[in-house]
Amino acid sequence: MFSFRDIVLTAFILGLLPAVLFRPHWGILLWTWIGLMNPHKLTWGFAYNFPFAMIVGIVTMLAILISKEPKRLPVTAPVVVLFMWVAWMTITTVFFSIYPTEAWPKWDTVMKIQLFIFLTLLVMQSEERIRALVLVATLSIAYFGIKGGVYTIMHGGGGMVLGPDGGFISGNTEIALALTVTLPLMRWLQLQTQRRWLRHATTVAMVLIAVSVLGSYSRGGLLALAAVGVFFWFKSRKKLVLAVMIVPLAFALVAFMPAEWHEKMHTIETYEEDGSAMSRINAWKFAWSLAQDRPVGGGGFDTFQVDAYARWLPTSKQALDSHSIWFQVLAEHGFVGLGIFILFWVLTWRTGAQVISMCRKRPNFQWARDLAGMTQAALVGFWVGGTFLGMAYWDYPYILAIILILTKVVVAKQLSEAPVHAPSLPMAEQGALGYAGSATPAYGRLKS
Repeated sequence: MFSFRDIVLTAFILGLLPAVLFRPHWGILLWTWIGLMNPHKLTWGFAYNFPFAMIVGIVTMLAILISKEPKRLPVTAPVVVLFMWVAWMTITTVFFSIYPTEAWPKWDTVMKIQLFIFLTLLVMQSEERIRALVLVATLSIAYFGIKGGVYTIMHGGGGMVLGPDGGFISGNTEIALALTVTLPLMRWLQLQTQRRWLRHATTVAMVLIAVSVLGSYSRGGLLALAAVGVFFWFKSRKKLVLAVMIVPLAFALVAFMPAEWHEKMHTIETYEEDGSAMSRINAWKFAWSLAQDRPVGGGGFDTFQVDAYARWLPTSKQALDSHSIWFQVLAEHGFVGLGIFILFWVLTWRTGAQVISMCRKRPNFQWARDLAGMTQAALVGFWVGGTFLGMAYWDYPYILAIILILTKVVVAKQLSEAPVHAPSLPMAEQGALGYAGSATPAYGRLKS
């Protein structure tokens, strides 16, 4: 079956491949777009199952091999621990997997994601490329938030916002988490422009994304959104101004939602009476029981199976997904894997804090300071929302981690090459570049 949408998408992606051969970072951006947005899943014909990601991946790796650009992987603490994480997932698949037939395909998928995470580290080591990566990642997810927000408003809060078919974010809770993670990055994009129409457009987009999170009917998404909001308020330089702006909007959005939405959200307080909430707790009990029996390496990928439940949680009437990044890692890779996983995120957070500290009182690096703060806010959303979702291997949060690592590398390099008290760009020149770090009110920034 052929459709105009299939033809346009295929022509666009394949048409960019020759350029990717000469600009490997274009391949990274293209892979990021395909991986996060799954644009081919928005078609109805031959493009729906076309292996775009594989083709782009092969061409990008070839381009990196033949490129004469200097390539050096930054050896930082988070990168070293990420290597350990990849190695440990391989070890648990080889030596600890209870269901190797199911584990190896999952390992293959995860390793492909991690390969491109490391290639991103290798190729995207410049301010311009970091900005492009953030833009592509943000808009890839924001599309669904803007569309979902309009849908929710047009249907009076009824219906349910879902993600694209296939991939990590097809479900309502998954897309809610993705949108919540994207909100701070959208705010960062807004901070980078002094064009009034663009600032207004991003404001509308952020409101629609928030509406879309509510329209997903996801309790985990609501908790993640609330956590990001609290983080913003806590870190804001002008808490009262931010509260006056956000609180009335939040009440208005909640009041807009129909009675069935309020009934479902109310089950957060009465989770003992809700079957869905109790199924999550059962999944966590299973993960804990399995890990106690197999503490070192867990059960390998895809260990949440029927007969495994029969052994480690016989009281459960069904085999359930992990429903938590933490318990997913615990069950599949043991306490060792969970320790490595947590250590990686702790070091990633520390990297963001280091960027903020490095950029303090340096106007030229306001973009990096803001990016570090907003990425930390996004990670808060992932950690809180991920507590209720088994998305430990999702590429988006790893991209966020890479953004922080790359930002630190670029800032450190620029600081080493510039005078200690480098003057900031004149406002006219900032406007010509399309960026204006100091042109945005302080209430929208995060303090260090």
